Amino acid sequence: MNIGFIGLGLMGRPMALHLAQAGHTLHLWARREASLVPFAKTSAVIHEHPAGVAQHADVVITMVSDSPDVETVCLGEEGLIAGAKAGLCVIDMSTIAPDAARRIGRRLAEQGIKFLDAPVSGGEIGAINATLTIMAGGAREVFEEIKPVFLCMGKTVTWIGECGTGQVAKACNQILGGVTVLAVAEALNFAQQSGADPARVREALLGGSAYSRILENHGQRMLDRQFSPGFKAWMQQKDLCIVMNEAHRLGLMLPAAAAAAQVFNALVGSGMGESDTVAVLQFLEKIGSAASGNNSPAKKEI
Repeated sequence: MNIGFIGLGLMGRPMALHLAQAGHTLHLWARREASLVPFAKTSAVIHEHPAGVAQHADVVITMVSDSPDVETVCLGEEGLIAGAKAGLCVIDMSTIAPDAARRIGRRLAEQGIKFLDAPVSGGEIGAINATLTIMAGGAREVFEEIKPVFLCMGKTVTWIGECGTGQVAKACNQILGGVTVLAVAEALNFAQQSGADPARVREALLGGSAYSRILENHGQRMLDRQFSPGFKAWMQQKDLCIVMNEAHRLGLMLPAAAAAAQVFNALVGSGMGESDTVAVLQFLEKIGSAASGNNSPAKKEI
């Protein structure tokens, strides 16, 4: 197939490369030329704007930062809607608000363009290994048509329901992810400051009912002090903001998600937004150290 791809960052770049390796012809547009360098040895065709991508592709995938970026790429003056040929399918794999996905889907449908919202979970490692979890919203028949494309990039591919429900599922994922990574950081920091070996505490917890993949994977990264980004803290902040805005719209109380959102707001505000989400451990250590004084055990780092 001719597949357009827009959004060649940490996640999008390996996802697009998997499509090229599967034999699809890529049509690309990027704001930064450096993003296109990894595709020099592929048959990818570079275009001057998203509309040019839409003119040549059967499917266009977007993987950008937030709702305004998706709207610009899809609906802008030189956006996909301006160049779409008959039968085009647009798949947004970014993480955006469910209402934004529904609004974009409606606008594209008015021009005869098919649309799926299909955010992913699995981080940079999942993108590199083509093991992403993909949760899709939109017409079931469109999902089934596109599923082979998804399987080039992911391992678990699930149709959730109508347009926007893929983003609802991703919001649920981010509630669990944000709350749990904070809980793991709190537990390991508590163990350290209480005089126990956090590595041995984690080993014990992995064998009991507190086990989670986040304790296993992110917990090890915390112990190893691996704070370089796979999923940046500002992205978690942005995603939890989406969750809280939706909760406000729906009149829902989400106390654990609200607490996690406030911690990530403070973390990003402290200048740590470009670090991985596991840097929430560093943030707790700094807060504890500042609150307890220079000679307190709370200054110890894992």
